[in-house]
Amino acid sequence: MIAARPRLAGLDIFRGLAVAGMILVNTPGSWAHLWWPLDHAEWHGWTPTDLVFPAFLFAVGVALALSFPRRIDAAGWGKIARRSLLLIAIGWGLQLLARPELATFRIPGVLQRIALCYALVATLAILTAAKTPDGRHSLRPPALLAAATFVLLLYWALLALVPVPGFGAGRLSPEGNLAGYVDRLVFTTAHIWRGGTDAAGNVVYDPEGLLSTIPALANVLFGMLAAIAWQRAPDRATLRIALAGAALIALGLLLHPLFPINKKLWTSSFALFTSGSAAVLLALCMTATPNGRVPHLLRPLNMLGMNAILGYILSVLIGIASFRLFIHGESLQAWGFARLGAVIPDPYVASFVFALIALAIVLVALVPFHRRGIHLKL
Repeated sequence: MIAARPRLAGLDIFRGLAVAGMILVNTPGSWAHLWWPLDHAEWHGWTPTDLVFPAFLFAVGVALALSFPRRIDAAGWGKIARRSLLLIAIGWGLQLLARPELATFRIPGVLQRIALCYALVATLAILTAAKTPDGRHSLRPPALLAAATFVLLLYWALLALVPVPGFGAGRLSPEGNLAGYVDRLVFTTAHIWRGGTDAAGNVVYDPEGLLSTIPALANVLFGMLAAIAWQRAPDRATLRIALAGAALIALGLLLHPLFPINKKLWTSSFALFTSGSAAVLLALCMTATPNGRVPHLLRPLNMLGMNAILGYILSVLIGIASFRLFIHGESLQAWGFARLGAVIPDPYVASFVFALIALAIVLVALVPFHRRGIHLKL
């Protein structure tokens, strides 16, 4: 009889923090009034917002390592395919709700990137796993670390050495980088993010594009390594994960002058820096849950983390509704922001409060699912 897998205390809180960050970033009362911490860096550099999505990918890696199948069979491969395809389908479905015009349908996206990263890293983990004589499989940390190093070096080499027609090699501008060129070539500008523009307003890149998925794999792989560290030495894992995270942060910052930290390109330095930040945050969440007990104040985040995908989907639906539903001729977003502005003089604070209300709505909506033990795992 196989023993039940131990649960990593703090993972759900960590994942809940990542999703809460996504909600606060994606549902402001006014896009014209964003506090700088809740807005992405314009190009090179970073803000707290830029750490959110990479943290979720890191959490995907942690969960993947903790649930890694002891035996690999057709059902395991089928689960990977099913989860990946469902995530892509949900991402496309939400995109169609937000922008129903097929002529401008955005093909890449957040859920699509999660799906690709999950599928590719899960496949890599299975193919490199160690096999015992009794047929069981176990993860091999050296192989995962080597894979993370390889994808980061590969992406740097591609962006630095492969020339883009009309721009040459090594250009990291919005219009001259290789990742954006590949997205324009594969998807065409009609089917990538409308906000990915150059100085002239031309659509030229997608922050969740195809080529920039390569370094995002490292975020998932580093998450897996953190989980393995906890599995092998739970008593010493928190400190080790925090120290490893600090080392990755330092490495990302050291590389910044050579290969700038850039979320929209997901540069290798960005992957290192954000993986380190996620590791430190995970260690803090583990510290906040001694002996596996979740403090009362953190239970909402714990609930959100246990139903992260559903919480994210609900937040996107709220965002879509705020644009497409109207009250007295105003969109729900504009109407709500105006009501908050009547009692909160600072428009930036009012915009943030609107996002907090959206987060509260998501948490309340998740309560009945949580009480019934319904957690969307795909």
